[in-house]
Amino acid sequence: MEDLKSAMNEHIDQMQVLLEKLTAELKTGFQPAYENFMGFFHAIDWKEPWLICLISFHIAVLLVVFIARKNINFQMFLFLMALGGVYFAEKINSLLAQNWRSFASQDYFDPHGVFISVLWSGPLLIISILILVNTLFNLCVLIVKWKKAELRHRARLSRNKQD
Repeated sequence: MEDLKSAMNEHIDQMQVLLEKLTAELKTGFQPAYENFMGFFHAIDWKEPWLICLISFHIAVLLVVFIARKNINFQMFLFLMALGGVYFAEKINSLLAQNWRSFASQDYFDPHGVFISVLWSGPLLIISILILVNTLFNLCVLIVKWKKAELRHRARLSRNKQD
């Protein structure tokens, strides 16, 4: 019995050491990404009116998606519009890069499109994923309703045959 207890304690100690190593590696592994994100976050002047309007736009679209979640046709329209916005992000980025002085205090629009990808395409893709999940959920509900109606119809037909 003592051997079993000592073996279990050794195993627990080894697991603890492995867990500590794993968490240390994860902390150091995510540290550069975290520092890059914080640098990106602090480089943006969040009080610029056009950025406030952009964030308000994304919040408004998200609210419309939630309010209209039962209207599948409107959801598909929103889905296509969101994906269209992502599709045209590169052209929007180049247009804004040419005219940034008229609305922004600094040039956020690099040739690689990092800024527009994070603040324009990212939220639109998240909204598109939410619409897609909602559509799949509604499709499952519709399939269940259809199957119930089919079973009721078959039961009605079998009752009519027996009469």
